[in-house]
Amino acid sequence: MRSKPVQLAIAVVLLVGVGVLVAVFTLALALLGEPGDNVTVLTVGKIVIALFALLTLITTLGISLVWLERKQLGRMQGRVGPTRVGPFGLLQVVADGIKLLMKEDVSPGSSSKAIFYVAPLLVFVPSFVVWLTIPLSEDLVVRSLDLGVFFFIAVSVLSIVGLILAGWSSNSKYAILGGFRSAAQLVSYEIPLILGVLSVVMVADSMRFTDVVAAQATVPYIALLPLAFAVFFISGLAEVGRTPFDIYFAESEVVGGPFVEYSGAHWAIFFLAEYVNTFVVAALGALLFLGGWVWPFGEVGQVPAVAVFLGKTYFLAVVIFWVRATLPRLRIDQLMNVGWRLLIPLGFASVILIAVQRFYGWPTWTLTVMSLAALVLAAWVQLRLQRRDAVATAQRYAQRAVTVQPSRRRPTPESQQA
Repeated sequence: MRSKPVQLAIAVVLLVGVGVLVAVFTLALALLGEPGDNVTVLTVGKIVIALFALLTLITTLGISLVWLERKQLGRMQGRVGPTRVGPFGLLQVVADGIKLLMKEDVSPGSSSKAIFYVAPLLVFVPSFVVWLTIPLSEDLVVRSLDLGVFFFIAVSVLSIVGLILAGWSSNSKYAILGGFRSAAQLVSYEIPLILGVLSVVMVADSMRFTDVVAAQATVPYIALLPLAFAVFFISGLAEVGRTPFDIYFAESEVVGGPFVEYSGAHWAIFFLAEYVNTFVVAALGALLFLGGWVWPFGEVGQVPAVAVFLGKTYFLAVVIFWVRATLPRLRIDQLMNVGWRLLIPLGFASVILIAVQRFYGWPTWTLTVMSLAALVLAAWVQLRLQRRDAVATAQRYAQRAVTVQPSRRRPTPESQQA
């Protein structure tokens, strides 16, 4: 059993490793730059400073979601949530983090050590790297890319590799099952997520986040593209493994999935990555559909713009936590059916409707009408299919009850008297 200083040293080395990997990504992004840019030592220094400032900010925001979720779930379940540690229980998350860092960091004897310890970094780093191109306001961004939306999609899928390697390297049946589940789930729901984002790009005519936000100065895209928002939001829940799509680490089925053999600081990295990813999905939804930092009552300064953007992001995060408190977990077959039979067709329908509207030059409000009509039709068809399946199941069980062999039936008092 390792001593406390050794455990703390391992935690520090792990966190430094995250910083170094992110620094490499950022430096490469800075050196690539735009055509004609002059990259100097001062430029690289500014990028590195911005990197660690952003790392601190995003980690703090991700941790704040833990406290917010616990308080919200407590209120919705008739409890009060954390109240003891710090004002309003704000320091409870800090205490839990310190506890995880001080726990013994163990690994299975039959595991692949190198991959086992690298896998948490492969899950966390992509969730942070995407923030290099996500703006907090019009001028507050590490690097504004013309293909910022494409960069987000390309980097966000890399976490799948970390989850699969975490399950495989643990040499545990539950871990490998969770890894396979995560691969099937994330690959399946990446398609409708991309289709929802593509709908916004088609309307905004740009992949730069600042241009997408500027295009929503009059009307946010959630009003124009409710179908695309529904597809994006549901797919985002599945991408980050939030309820009701928490299949690949379901405790009652695969006992934690890819994370079952992790403890201490390594498990804390997985835990932090989940909430950072949740914040990323909420922030992306705020940028693409809620207008980002745009205030409907006129222009605002830099600090109020950041506050508006964070307010919209936390609003979507609250909705995500609300869904967790309301809905049960889906079965794996139900999850795949929702993705392939419902969300992917709706995503293609959204793209086709936008293409038709753009081709014929119809008024913009027709997008809202067509999207709402498609949503109503999809809801009606889904309800009909569920009712048909329920009726078929009831008839099947009723037929079984009728055809039970007489010898297997429980004798009644009348039959015993006869």
